[in-house]
Amino acid sequence: MVDSQYYLPNDIGISALDCTEAFRLLSPREQLYAHYLSRSAWYGGLAVLLQTSPESASIFVLLQRLFRKQPPAQLGNVATAAGLSPEEYQAFLVYAAGLYANMGNYKSFGDTKFIPNLPKENLKALVWQSQAFQDSPSEMEALWDSCSTLLYSLEDKQKQLGLGDKGITTYFSGNCCLEDAELAQKFLDSKNLSAYNTRLFKKKSEGKSCYEVRLASAVQEGENCAVDGEGETRCGRYNFEDRVFTVSRGDYDHLMKKVSENLEKAKDHAANENQKRMLEEYSRSFTFGSVEAHKEGSRFWIKDKGPIVESYIGFIESYRDPFGSRGEFEGFVAVVNKAMSECFAKLVSSAEVLLPELPWPKDFEKDRFLLPDFTSLDVLTFAGSGIPAGINIPNYDDIRQSEGFKNVSLGNVLAVAYATQKDKLTFLDEEDKDVYIKWKGPSFEVQVGLHELLGHGSGKLFVQDEKGTFNFEQDNVRNPETGEKITTWYKGNETWDSKFSTISCSYEECRAECVGLYLCLNKHVLSIFGHEGEDAEEVVYVNWLNMVRAGLLGLEFYTSESKSWRQAHMQARFVILRVLLEAGEGLVTLKESTGKDGRPDALITLDRSKIHTVGKGAIERFLCKLQVLKSTADVEGGRALYEGYSAVSDGGSHNFLCLRETVLQRKEARKMFVQANTRVKGDSVELVEYEGSAAGLICSFTERFADDSEEVEAHLLELNKRDAPCWF
Repeated sequence: MVDSQYYLPNDIGISALDCTEAFRLLSPREQLYAHYLSRSAWYGGLAVLLQTSPESASIFVLLQRLFRKQPPAQLGNVATAAGLSPEEYQAFLVYAAGLYANMGNYKSFGDTKFIPNLPKENLKALVWQSQAFQDSPSEMEALWDSCSTLLYSLEDKQKQLGLGDKGITTYFSGNCCLEDAELAQKFLDSKNLSAYNTRLFKKKSEGKSCYEVRLASAVQEGENCAVDGEGETRCGRYNFEDRVFTVSRGDYDHLMKKVSENLEKAKDHAANENQKRMLEEYSRSFTFGSVEAHKEGSRFWIKDKGPIVESYIGFIESYRDPFGSRGEFEGFVAVVNKAMSECFAKLVSSAEVLLPELPWPKDFEKDRFLLPDFTSLDVLTFAGSGIPAGINIPNYDDIRQSEGFKNVSLGNVLAVAYATQKDKLTFLDEEDKDVYIKWKGPSFEVQVGLHELLGHGSGKLFVQDEKGTFNFEQDNVRNPETGEKITTWYKGNETWDSKFSTISCSYEECRAECVGLYLCLNKHVLSIFGHEGEDAEEVVYVNWLNMVRAGLLGLEFYTSESKSWRQAHMQARFVILRVLLEAGEGLVTLKESTGKDGRPDALITLDRSKIHTVGKGAIERFLCKLQVLKSTADVEGGRALYEGYSAVSDGGSHNFLCLRETVLQRKEARKMFVQANTRVKGDSVELVEYEGSAAGLICSFTERFADDSEEVEAHLLELNKRDAPCWF
């Protein structure tokens, strides 16, 4: 029997993201701007297939060819004729929807593999009887042969993403290990080169290890080499610590060309000069592989205050790089929700009053808080492996520290992602379930706002630049944990990601979550969101209750065999649960039990009378430690603290390994979202929407590339084939 965690259930929640009204209110020019930005994002999003697993791109093309010839309803008749039961065909549709929604065959939230919940021979029979196979039998058979083994494989290494023997990754060639990743980071730092848009390939030459650092770009190596930006990309051959490193261009070249072409089209409909300059720099980045150009585009993006159509695009979040430095491609286009944005604007205007409330000395806070945009958006397009509830970007430390950032909360995602049915709520008592359902949405809006703006937006990094100049007073600043002078800091080209590498993402999410918990206790914050009196206390209670429950649910994302976490946010929430359990005094209780169904169960409770005292004190102390270790680049201390709280064992007061099994038995699959398409009709843009179902999600993708599907699929297979020998 295969563990159910590797299947997507037939009744998985699938919801359509509603943006009809928001899109209708845009002017024709704004609609065209949104359309071409969306096209750019969708083409770039296909790179995620190549960033996820060796087989993802081939599976994607196989599905596209099946459903392009016969949409789900028609293919269902073929499935019946091929001997599939209705449940098996539904399982196949859910698998296909899952691959599209995650842009690969590994879950974007948790990084575990998922496979079709029907026998391999039944799926093969369906493929063989399809119209796509009848029209092109040799091509379809070759496609099946190229991916069917890995499509179903659940060998230990292929069960999750990871580096070396811990899992599968296509950010590194299959012969790379952690030591290679560390060496490559040292090399990149020495050249002042970001890892965000790179992958690393290792080979042997004359007995010596040689590494290729490949940049994502439309331009290939040897093609227009002496271009503007050459110095920014450092292309060339280098000797480094008795190894040879080559920096080259051309990763995802066909896709990056499509991205740049559509950005140029969007530029014709830009609302202002900042948007035009932003798109020019993004296009230069994707054409030549320059992260410096993307940073420059991000600077213009920050200056574009309060746009009606908001967007961001690039190699952004590093959650899925096992080393924590390389960015996954992501692009979003969204329309401002004015009502909720007013709340966030009030929060921004209160930021300078709220930041001093955080539990670290003022020397550990940024010298100047750069008032960012903070808007609530209805998503039109979100291309990548998954859709978050909120975002704080850009992720470039130097820009965030000195020039600013933006925050967005994705309103139409929040509206459907966290709607919960009482009978599916686990690990809470009946009274808590009612309160939780009523206040989960409002409390999560508050938490997202605080997490993004004052969590990710707060805190100073102590830096000594290349000229030897410090951004803090060495003689006067003291470590509040020890009372002594600061002895460690970031030097030269070092960044938060490069220093803290494998723990950086989760550690930072934990810090931001703690800021949300801490500041939601502030009455002024609650009043900004319209919560007063007893209602405000309910919001606080459910926010904290949700966090401790999420900490328990986080155990689903821990792999006991490799003792590793697969999801940054859920690891962070487990750490917070551990901190609050450790606080004692009955603040949080966690008990194993037996459910009404006779299976193992658990109950988690929170004493609301102790949140403002015991709870606040525990988060205050922990949050201060997190910030001090981050500010001072104390990697050793940071790892010891964070990995200590991240440990999952069967000892101590709670048997978390046993609780993990209970969580796995009672887990609910994460929802998937169906997104609209846009297409130009004459001088206007048409919004094409789909039903919230597996079939709707599938149709949205087959129609998304309708104009050039064969070209796109051929390019994907070519890019996949180019690197196929590197993975095993």
